[in-house]
Amino acid sequence: MFAEERQSMIAEMVSDLSRVTVNELAVRFDITPETVRRDLSALELSRHLRRVHGGAVAIDRLSMTEPSLEERQSQRHDEKARIADAALAMIPASTTGSIILDSGTTTELLADRLLDWSPATVGDQLLVITNALPIAYKLAANEAISLQILGGRVRGLTRAIVGTRTTQMLDAMRPDIAFVGANGVAAEFGFSTPDSVEAAVKTAIVRSARRVVALADSSKLDQETLVRFAALSDIDALITDAPPSQKLAEALAAADVEVVIA
Repeated sequence: MFAEERQSMIAEMVSDLSRVTVNELAVRFDITPETVRRDLSALELSRHLRRVHGGAVAIDRLSMTEPSLEERQSQRHDEKARIADAALAMIPASTTGSIILDSGTTTELLADRLLDWSPATVGDQLLVITNALPIAYKLAANEAISLQILGGRVRGLTRAIVGTRTTQMLDAMRPDIAFVGANGVAAEFGFSTPDSVEAAVKTAIVRSARRVVALADSSKLDQETLVRFAALSDIDALITDAPPSQKLAEALAAADVEVVIA
C-alpha cells in the first residue's frame, strides 16, 4: 500500500471514530509505530487531524472547537428532543417552583416544551430563570410562566448572557432545579465547555441550584473541552440518549450521579 493511500484511510478512520491511537494504526496497517507517527505528522500538516499524546483526534474534537448556535440546532435533533422530553418530566406540574435553563440547543428544546406549560392546580406557579436570549424570547409567549432573564453581556456565538453581573445574580439565588448543558462529559475531567466566560456562568448555575440536571447527548460523552465547569460529583442527574462507556458509567456511579437514558 502506498503511503498516500494509507494516509487517506487513516484520515477517514479519524473522521469516523473521532480518535485513534498509534498502536491501533500500527496493528491495522501492519506498520511500525514510527511510520504511523510520520503519517500522523503529514496529516496534521494538511489539517486532516490533530495529534495528541498516543494518537490523533478529529479536528472537530479540539478543546476550543465550538460550533455556532445555528450549526448545533441541526445536529442530533432527535436525540436532543428525547432528552428534552425526559427533562420536562422532572419539572413538577403541581407545585410552585423555580428552574434555571442554561443556554444551549437541548435546553432550548426543553423551553419549546414549556410553551404549553400550565399549572395543574390554580395558584401554582413556575418561575423560569435563564441566561439564553432564544429561550427568553420563546417563553415570554407563555403568560402562565414567570420569566426572569439574567443580566450581563450577550455572547454572539451562543446568544448566552455572560459576565460578572450574570454570576453575581446567580450567587444570590437558590432555584429548585437547574438544567445545564455541556460540551464534554469525562470520567476524570468532569463537565466542560470551550469558553471560559460561559464556563463561569455554568459553574455559578451549578453552585446555585438545589438539584442540578445535566443535558448532554451521547456525542458529548467521553469528551473533554477546554474549561471544566463542574466535577461529576457536582451534578445530581445526567440525561443522555445512549448508555455511557463502562469507564464513564463507573465514574458517574461513584459520584452518585443518576443517569437517565432518553
